[in-house]
Amino acid sequence: MRSPRHYARQGSGIVPALRDGLGLIVSLAQGVDTDALGTFTGEIARAGSIREAAISKARLGMTMTKTPIGIASEGSYGPHPVIPFVAVGIELMVLVDDTRDIIITEHLVENAPVYGHTQAKSIDKLGAFLERVRFPDHALIVKPNVAISPSFPIHKGVHSVQCLADAIAECAASSPDGQAFIQNDIRAHMNPTRMASISRLAQKLRARLETPCPACNLPGYGRIDVETGLPCEWCGTPSMLVRYEIFGCVACSHREHRARPDGRHHADPGNCPRCNP
Repeated sequence: MRSPRHYARQGSGIVPALRDGLGLIVSLAQGVDTDALGTFTGEIARAGSIREAAISKARLGMTMTKTPIGIASEGSYGPHPVIPFVAVGIELMVLVDDTRDIIITEHLVENAPVYGHTQAKSIDKLGAFLERVRFPDHALIVKPNVAISPSFPIHKGVHSVQCLADAIAECAASSPDGQAFIQNDIRAHMNPTRMASISRLAQKLRARLETPCPACNLPGYGRIDVETGLPCEWCGTPSMLVRYEIFGCVACSHREHRARPDGRHHADPGNCPRCNP
């Protein structure tokens, strides 16, 4: 994978990692309408999984540039599944290689994203919220809190105080409850924190591309799954904690179980369904 190649690319923060680390020539696929695959603001729902959306983006770029290899990223942000009042983000990046008939996937969990939302009638009492969501360095989206028409106003990429005040006034006036809904614009070019996450993910993808399968020698060998059941330190009952990481190839059936990277062999009794039911 070290010889220079041309890659179609959708997304940001990817070029330096693949260019400097692997010597790849990465080209931006100009004019690709990724909104057609779904928007963060909900006007267009994402069809399929986050991985399917990323693959579709890569293929749009490949078609546009007439390139057999494409790279794309996709993100999903929302409440943490265990701690609902905390936001969490999942970033996924794929490399689709039709010359080898493989798809290489890597992901990253962002536990501290700049992602928040609130409702307001005006900008007057939003000081604490705006500080928390790092406005204006991180842009905002404003829309009616309750949309009663398919053509409701929506303002994206809001970066200035005056534009924010005007957008809130318009959207609040369009909502039956008299409030606007304000949230971070999570598009990568509008959210520097997410841009940094994508850059870190590109480094992870590069490392995966540098790792050949020990069986067939194709690139992209890495963790594909986990096996739970780490035994309780007191009674040996399997817990829901990870016991092994499963590494595998994207092309052949080669698989291997690896111990947890932290070297832990037993679960704390507090995580045991028998000792702490």
